[in-house]
Amino acid sequence: MTVAIEMGQGTGGGPVAMDLEELLATRLLVQGNSGSGKSHLLRRLLEQSAPWVQQTIIDPEGDFVTLAEPFGHLVIDAEAHGEQGLQLAGERARIHRVSTVLNLEGLDAEHQMRRAAAFLGGMFEVPRDHWYPVLVVVDEAQLFAPAAGGEVPDEARKLSLGAMTNLMCRGRKRGLAGVIATQRLAKLAKNVAAEASNFLMGRTFLDIDMMRAAELLGMERRQAEAFRDLERGHFMALGPALSRRPLGVRIGVTRTAPRTAPPRLMPLPGMALEDAQAVILAAPPPDAPRPARRAPPPPPPDLISQLMAAAPAVEDAPEEASEPPSPERLAERRAKLDRILAAILADPEAGFRAVGVLYQDFLVRCRIEGMGNGVPELAAFRRMLTRARAGITADMAENDIWRDVATRAAVLPEDMQGIYMMIARAAKEGAPCPPDSAIARAYGTRSMGRARRLLTYMEEQGLIVCQQDGAGRRIVTLVELAWATAAGSPEGDGALEG
Repeated sequence: MTVAIEMGQGTGGGPVAMDLEELLATRLLVQGNSGSGKSHLLRRLLEQSAPWVQQTIIDPEGDFVTLAEPFGHLVIDAEAHGEQGLQLAGERARIHRVSTVLNLEGLDAEHQMRRAAAFLGGMFEVPRDHWYPVLVVVDEAQLFAPAAGGEVPDEARKLSLGAMTNLMCRGRKRGLAGVIATQRLAKLAKNVAAEASNFLMGRTFLDIDMMRAAELLGMERRQAEAFRDLERGHFMALGPALSRRPLGVRIGVTRTAPRTAPPRLMPLPGMALEDAQAVILAAPPPDAPRPARRAPPPPPPDLISQLMAAAPAVEDAPEEASEPPSPERLAERRAKLDRILAAILADPEAGFRAVGVLYQDFLVRCRIEGMGNGVPELAAFRRMLTRARAGITADMAENDIWRDVATRAAVLPEDMQGIYMMIARAAKEGAPCPPDSAIARAYGTRSMGRARRLLTYMEEQGLIVCQQDGAGRRIVTLVELAWATAAGSPEGDGALEG
């Protein structure tokens, strides 16, 4: 099916249409300085294509939440949800084919990047049976795929850049069609911008951006000056979904509008200077309380949490309520948690499921075991899962040796710490070195190459040293612990000794 949506009027007065099916296969890049009409263009595209394709909007300023009522988009307030919740929301939105607006308003740059990466990651990782076509619109894409590092921590930048790269480079075969808008091409990562085949270039003033825009449209350098003369809402279009030659287009009107109107000039109030001084610089009363900051609303509980709250809790005896639990009860609780984690990880597919999904399973099993309200939170569950994947029980974790190992592993990202502890445990016990397949499964991937890259990364961090003997067999030494693997197979099947 071919669907042509009208974007506006061309320079000759005729309508300019966009082939929606071609857009889904070739992606779109929009560039223009602030005030050039990028958000208006995206709104026109979303409104015209809403009846035909599922849509997801990454909205850093909350401009597109007004699409919810007339077009049925689900607005997700990212400030009220954690990363795991947003990852699950991305998966479910893709599975159930619900158009969504991820509202990132109110978050700082780091949390915007982390939450957007989690949501896009959830959409990207759904099973093949749910690879339905989705138009993924990212406004202010330079925030999520920056060309260079800034004040945001490297970890958040890598997560966001990886999600955007997956969207633009690998998303086509999974049904994800990226539409990215940026103020400046120079601020956008090149490997993200290079994957778009359709372009809409708006008003631009800097020479470097004008030259890049002219090169992308196949225009001569002397024609680049034309981008300075474009009016608001006017763009130069090129691409298989738009036009085979550069074409001027004036974007048409939209049914909806952003929540905040453009600033308008208005007269200042006629207040005398003395009155203004009395109002603005007046000292507050000594006992006046400071206005409290408005706390974000709590996230709505999911079904499992509602069931947990509704079920009767296992209450302790009244005489024991104020006493700390005995060592026997603590040992029994640790044993239960170890059994629950072992049962979860016994599933062959457990290594490839998201942590949020495993945590929901963990909550249900804890309830069945009668653990009442003393169930670990998600952060504690992550640490327990890391130890369980390494084969370290709760009792072993209390040992000074394994505390030292956990301290050394803390320099790694959270999902890599279990791999280091797995190798350390095998070395300590003299067991065979975990093969690449076991390392990959513990990391949540089926790629043997990624497992080997994990070892390379640990070596770069100064935690291990990887060597090969004359027969090409791998030897791994744990730095400062004096534990080393024996010479095993190249895949890491050799024995270890501590």
